[in-house]
Amino acid sequence: MSNETQPPGSSVSRRDLLRGGLALGLFGLAGCKSGGESAIPGPVQATGPKASPTLAAPAAAQPIVGSTTVMPRALWTKVAGPVRTNHHPMGGVERITVHHEGSTAFTATDVATVARRIESVRLAHLNRRTKGEPWVDIGYHYIIDPAGRIWEGRDVNIRGAHVEDFNEHNLGIMCLGNFEIQSPTPQQLATLQRFVRDQMNRYRVPVARVLTHRECPGARTACPGRNLQQPMLAYRARGGAFA
Repeated sequence: MSNETQPPGSSVSRRDLLRGGLALGLFGLAGCKSGGESAIPGPVQATGPKASPTLAAPAAAQPIVGSTTVMPRALWTKVAGPVRTNHHPMGGVERITVHHEGSTAFTATDVATVARRIESVRLAHLNRRTKGEPWVDIGYHYIIDPAGRIWEGRDVNIRGAHVEDFNEHNLGIMCLGNFEIQSPTPQQLATLQRFVRDQMNRYRVPVARVLTHRECPGARTACPGRNLQQPMLAYRARGGAFA
């Protein structure tokens, strides 16, 4: 959950993805109940699973780092970056925090529906304020959808807005869905394992600094939900994916 505290295929156009993007509107995304707007970082770098024949990524998806493929921000929003000036540089990544979206259950895997959902999250975040300051953008740097695709969120050179008073040098990764009431898909979990491990290696983040939202100092939230918290505990345990 966040605190400032997009049948896929090359035939899917940006216009198709954004059409109806406001239909979901501000549908009351709860997000993580603790967070705050801080600063935001830059270029996209991520890796994701190879797309299956039925979930092939659009041609616009670009390989960014190593085996990681990230769906570009332009596939889900017309807005290139922060809409306000009160943002700060990331200044390097020293920790990683994993979230769930935390609103309604979400299981869609088609690119257009996922794109609309992410844009709705961004619009909801723009209505939030932390310590009187309005949020400038979607709070997370990366989003993982139920098909296991990774989507570009905030520029990773800009500080995120996903854990209140703990956003500095903190890479925010969110999985779409509410994992108090549903389970992450096998595709989401497989991508999360690979992607977090890749980012740990890229930024030299030790396992002790890979957290879930509820584990962050001062957090008052169930994020990332019990059905994602348990896998995260296993990934960080001795012999786990992140250890």
